[in-house]
Amino acid sequence: MTLPSDQQLINAALAASQHAYMPYSKYRVGAALLTVSGAVYGGCNIESVSFTPTVCAERTAVFKAVSEGQREFAAIAVVTRDAGSPCGVCRQMMYEFAPDMRVILADLDGKSRLVTTLRELLPHGFGPMNLDNLS
Repeated sequence: MTLPSDQQLINAALAASQHAYMPYSKYRVGAALLTVSGAVYGGCNIESVSFTPTVCAERTAVFKAVSEGQREFAAIAVVTRDAGSPCGVCRQMMYEFAPDMRVILADLDGKSRLVTTLRELLPHGFGPMNLDNLS
């Protein structure tokens, strides 16, 4: 099995960003989440006028993948106008499943600006392993 390249993931995130619903912030975000099995799940940000129910592109992609039985992730590409980094809530949600996954940040022109890991974005993260020692 050949896994998609970083640029292919960025392109999938760009395609997902076209479905963003962002009438309030005007900040378009797309994500493409790569599973260990090679499947790719796209996500976009979806806003609400009351903001609290708003969901980010990264979490949309994670929720889609998990709802279809996927639990192991290898990488995620996130595109925004300024190659913005995932918010803290998204970092925590992704950490739940894949603390060591690659994170590719790109702009809306498809240019990769940063390739890092989730663990670098969320050092000393809290995950399921923290609960393993509870009786």
